[in-house]
Amino acid sequence: MTMHKTVDVNVDAMIEDLRTLVEIESPSRDLDALMASAKAVAAVIESRLGRQAILVESEAGPHVHWSAGGDPKVLILGHHDTVFPLGTLERRPFTVEDGHATGPGVFDMLGGLVQAVHGLATLDDRSGVEILVTADEEVGSRSSRALIEERALACGAVLVLEGAADGGALKTGRKGCGTFQVSVAGRASHAGLEPAAGVNALIEASHQVLDIAALGRPDIGTTVTPTVASAGTLDNVVPAEATVIVDVRVETADEKERIESAFAALAPHLDEAKIAVQGAISRPPMPESASAELFAVAKQLLPDLEGKAVGGGSDGNFTAALGVPTLDGLGAVGGGAHADHEYLVIEVMAERANLVAGLVNAIRNT
Repeated sequence: MTMHKTVDVNVDAMIEDLRTLVEIESPSRDLDALMASAKAVAAVIESRLGRQAILVESEAGPHVHWSAGGDPKVLILGHHDTVFPLGTLERRPFTVEDGHATGPGVFDMLGGLVQAVHGLATLDDRSGVEILVTADEEVGSRSSRALIEERALACGAVLVLEGAADGGALKTGRKGCGTFQVSVAGRASHAGLEPAAGVNALIEASHQVLDIAALGRPDIGTTVTPTVASAGTLDNVVPAEATVIVDVRVETADEKERIESAFAALAPHLDEAKIAVQGAISRPPMPESASAELFAVAKQLLPDLEGKAVGGGSDGNFTAALGVPTLDGLGAVGGGAHADHEYLVIEVMAERANLVAGLVNAIRNT
């Protein structure tokens, strides 16, 4: 199988488009920033591919949707929101040095978007291709999930342009992930004068943390990690309230069901304490079976490619759960997602852009 292309990818042009996107900061939930970012993403798509990109308004900010027309066959999926607050760019400007591009969002996942667009630009026929770039992936995709699922079902195959796994591997499986909040209600009293008159929410929360941590089954890929806790008001008051936030990752639907049931069944240890649980495993697992077919095609195009199952979630979890063939990690090769040392490896950009083009052609020809 050979990659069909009519023009070579221009790495300098990719870097300039990447600079344009990185220099418009786009923290999740900042609607003004996300509007500016969406307009920039749309402009890059239109300048390289022609045809208009549509901004789809949502309460989380605008999503960008582009279609080449024709019978939909493949969805290119990404997001333009980042985890970095406004002002990060001033401290960490877009820089190209020693073969790396650095700056907020280069790896997660603006580099992948740019590579996909330039890869598609090498094709003389782009019919059947859609691009969806959402505004809320980093905060749970609540406003975009229905649109993602609709377009994935319409197209029948999904290429997710999140950053590659370590060493440039594609992401062939992902854990389901979610967040739970356990709220404890006790009763305040004076810690010195009448401590027994209170119901200590901090002690109850401590019991709950141990119960919750015991739910983990790392041997089968289930991690249950209490991450944030708060309790109390003053040093001489029995705490009346406490909260515990928990990160959960699972590899199977059975484990998703077990964990959600276990959280629902949490019970107080102290008399008169009350517990309320919010949350769910909002991203279902992406089993490796969902990517097997597309990964085999990718290996034909680049035989040295490796695939890895990873712990983090993406919007590919949603599409895989629908039974739509989904391949993830096709974006930038680099590292440091969500961290100050985030970087993209420039020398691999053209190869990854051409990989997207080759996959699109292969999918349309099956």
